[in-house]
Amino acid sequence: MEEMETFIAGMPKAELHVHVEGTLEPELKFDLAKRNQLDLPYKSADEMRQAYDFDDLPSFLKIYYEGMSVLLTEQDFYDLTYAYLKKVHGQNVLYAEMFFDPQAHTVRGVSFETVINGIHRAQLDARDAFGIKTQLIMCFLRDMTAESAMEALVQSLAYKDWIVGVGLDSDEAGNPPLKFKEVFEAAREHGYLLTMHCDVDQKGSVANIWQTLNDIKTDRIDHGVNALEDQVLCDEIIKRNLTLTVCPISNGYVTPSKKTAEIKAMLTRGMKVTVNSDDPAYFPGYMTENLIATQQEANLTKDQVVQLVKNAFDGSWQQAEEIEAMTSKLSAYVAQ
Repeated sequence: MEEMETFIAGMPKAELHVHVEGTLEPELKFDLAKRNQLDLPYKSADEMRQAYDFDDLPSFLKIYYEGMSVLLTEQDFYDLTYAYLKKVHGQNVLYAEMFFDPQAHTVRGVSFETVINGIHRAQLDARDAFGIKTQLIMCFLRDMTAESAMEALVQSLAYKDWIVGVGLDSDEAGNPPLKFKEVFEAAREHGYLLTMHCDVDQKGSVANIWQTLNDIKTDRIDHGVNALEDQVLCDEIIKRNLTLTVCPISNGYVTPSKKTAEIKAMLTRGMKVTVNSDDPAYFPGYMTENLIATQQEANLTKDQVVQLVKNAFDGSWQQAEEIEAMTSKLSAYVAQ
């Protein structure tokens, strides 16, 4: 077991499902609160962690959005992003696609420009310091209006060269993919790639995944574990060569299990499933911890773990030559 953990820790990796706001560790949250002269309802970082008591998606989102209150300036967003990239560089992550939620900030009076300038500057500095490559995916908040999402899309166009695609996150209950069909059509017309959260064990999960495929026509699916309930849907996902970005440790907090058996089932079926960290400051575990948890719970072979990581490189929104270069590094590591 120790040998497998060491192997996983050293692997070159890619992350396709991480919310940059969800990487806000309690220690940094305290630092930013002090800098911005804000009071937090906790005496220490440990006390804050103990307050992270959630057992479903809505209870998590409540704490998640409260935590964003300390993010006010461009430097705050820079520090947040740089801290995440420094952390995952230490876990041998070569490439990451990061979600960000501009509406969660603009609704608080923080400008779109402030948010994206801070994140982008950190991306450039982390690339220079660590060699880590990153791309940004702008998420719309599904529990806000489609009109608000369209406003965010329009705001993003001035920074289109910094954003590779758009997604949809937040509370899925009562907010099906079809609610945002016109927004996603407009995003596609502007050249953005499309992905969408299909959260785990939600009411109407399978129907929502079908909408994601047939009405939104996304290029990728975030989470999507419930596709296994419909074999025709699984076959269609395979036919379209769609990548699924699954987050086991976070699953274990908001559902009864990490869904690692389901990850193994997807691998066995030939689905392009990947493992990711989601919101690692709230669901404790970055890329290495998520891969180790999946391997141990599902009793994956070394080849299966390698396939999960290869799927992430293959499913990334990079150019073909970049994917080939990173996959070659993975193959060289495995061959050692």
